[in-house]
Amino acid sequence: QVQLVESGGGLVQAGGSLRLSCAASGRTFSRYAMGWFRQAPGKEREFVSASRWSGTGYADSVKGRFTISRDNAKNTVYLQMNRRKPKDTAVYYCAASETLYYSGSYYQADEHDYWGQGTQVTVSS
Repeated sequence: QVQLVESGGGLVQAGGSLRLSCAASGRTFSRYAMGWFRQAPGKEREFVSASRWSGTGYADSVKGRFTISRDNAKNTVYLQMNRRKPKDTAVYYCAASETLYYSGSYYQADEHDYWGQGTQVTVSS
């Protein structure tokens, strides 16, 4: 079992920056694909970014503005969000999957085995 706990959400003005953290339990964190998803009110959960053995991936809507990184020694994955836009407002979720580390559709929410509770991010205009 893997437990994920997100932190760092809050209110930020458009154009500002925010960094989310996701702390994971488990001894094999370095062998997990880690992802960030978000869900805005009335919308489906959507892929934001992911990190696995081959590197990182981003949704087109955040490419160039968001950066995912991980510290395997601390069992933590981060999402640095710069140049925030009001449309970035959502609940952000951290997700993990051991099977996705080497292959598979890391951008698919239902392919992930473990989820955090989510953290609210609000961007004001």
